[in-house]
Amino acid sequence: MRFLVTGTAGFIGFHLARRLIADGHFVAGIDALTPYYDVKLKQDRHALLARSNRFTAHVERLENFDAVSRIAADERPEIIVHLAAQAGVRYSLENPRAYVDSNLIGTFNVLEVARVLKPRHLLLASTSSVYGANKEMPFAETDRADHPLTLYAATKKSTELMAHAYAHLWGIPTTAFRFFTVYGPWGRPDMALFKFVEAMLKDQPIDVYGRGDMARDFTYIDDLVEAIVRLVDAVPEPGTELSDGEVADSLSPAAPYRVVNIGAGAPVGLLPFIEAIERALGRKARRNMMEMQPGDVRRTFANCDLLEMLTGFRPATPIEEGVRAFVDWYRERYGS
Repeated sequence: MRFLVTGTAGFIGFHLARRLIADGHFVAGIDALTPYYDVKLKQDRHALLARSNRFTAHVERLENFDAVSRIAADERPEIIVHLAAQAGVRYSLENPRAYVDSNLIGTFNVLEVARVLKPRHLLLASTSSVYGANKEMPFAETDRADHPLTLYAATKKSTELMAHAYAHLWGIPTTAFRFFTVYGPWGRPDMALFKFVEAMLKDQPIDVYGRGDMARDFTYIDDLVEAIVRLVDAVPEPGTELSDGEVADSLSPAAPYRVVNIGAGAPVGLLPFIEAIERALGRKARRNMMEMQPGDVRRTFANCDLLEMLTGFRPATPIEEGVRAFVDWYRERYGS
C-alpha cells in the first residue's frame, strides 16, 4: 500500500515508516525538520529511511497548505498517518504559538487533504495529556476529556474534535490514537529518559519532579508501532460498534470515527524508572528532588482493552528491557 506519514523525521514517525517499509509498503514522509530539538538527529533518521527506494522524503511545513496538497496529490496515498506535531508539555508554556500553528493549522491542512483524496483510513496521533484533570483510573476512551491542563493538551483534543467533524461531514474513516509516554531508541532529547541517561553518563545530577511521587504508563516504541500497524486495518464503520460485553467501544454515533488508547496499561513510578536506568548504566544517579511543574499530572494509566479487542494486541515490553535498549542505542550513538 501507499502511505503518507507526517513527522517521519520525528521519533515515532521514523519508527513507523521504517516498519512500513520493512513490510513492503511505500511511504511518503513529510517533515519540517524544525529546530525544537537536535536537527541532526532528525536528519539521521531520514537518512536511514532514505536507504530504501520505498521511501520519499518531503521537507515541508504542514502549515504550507499548497505544498502539502501538492505532495499528497503526487503521492496518492491509500492511508494517511498524521503524527507531526509540536510536542512537549512544558515547552507549551514557553512558546504556545508553535502549538497553534503546528497542531491546529497543520492538522486542518491534513484534514483538507484527506477530504479531497478520500483515503481508505486516516489515522492521527493524540495524547494521554487530553485526559487532563480526569481522576478516573485507568483512563478509558469513553471517559470525559474536557479539562486539559496545558495548551499542548488542548490543541491535541482540538485535533480530535476537528477530525471527528471531518469524518462526519465527508465520510472519512478516522482513528485517533492517544499515546502514553512513548520511549525507546532514537527517542527525543527533551524526554526524561534521554535527559536522565545523558546527565548520568556525564556524572551530572538529574531533576526529579514531584519529588519522585509520579508515575507514567511508559510505552515502548516497538509496541506502539505494532499497535498502529494493526489499527490500519481496523477501519471504523458507522453503525458497527463492537462489544464483548465488557469492553466499551469509542465509535462515534455520528461518524466513522474512533479513539483508541495505546499504552502499556501498567504505570511505573518515577523512582523505579530511575532505578531501571541506574541498573542499565551500572551507576547511581545524583537526584535533585523538585516540586511539580505547571501542567504536570501525578499519574497516567491507559485502559487498553479496546486496543486489544480491535487488534488482538496489547503492549507488553517490560520497562527493564525497553530502558536497556535505549541505553544501548544511546551509547552506540553518543559514546559512554
